[in-house]
Amino acid sequence: MSAYRDRDPRIHGIQSKIRVVPNFPKPGIMFQDITTLLLDPKAFKDTVDLFVERYKGKNISVVAGIEARGFIFGPPIALEIGAKFVPLRKPKKLPGKVISEEYVLEYGRDCLEMHVGAVEPGERALVVDDLIATGGTLCAAMKLLGNLMNP
Repeated sequence: MSAYRDRDPRIHGIQSKIRVVPNFPKPGIMFQDITTLLLDPKAFKDTVDLFVERYKGKNISVVAGIEARGFIFGPPIALEIGAKFVPLRKPKKLPGKVISEEYVLEYGRDCLEMHVGAVEPGERALVVDDLIATGGTLCAAMKLLGNLMNP
């Protein structure tokens, strides 16, 4: 990936727009704040475009966005690659029947929920989130999607 990073000048522009906030939300965490990236339309578009370029034509039918920042990047990526968008939400935020998966964060526990029927067996999914810390959220998202896509 570093070779790719060196070749694409958009990467540096995107990185320069992400603010690092030390000790947030608790001591020892170096929070990567993307709200500063969202203030720059070019950096925001470049970010979405990089994902689209990477995943367009890969037979992806579902873009699953993890609450909340996956809701920012997921929908424009889904639209551009011709996929549906499926929100993965915190507990009790979705009406109707849901399935849930609990996971461990670097500073606690949480849970993701998804509507039953949002994805179908055999669909191919892309999961969008803002970062990977412990990998717990990503693993929970993969389990949720896998339970419905590969029954």
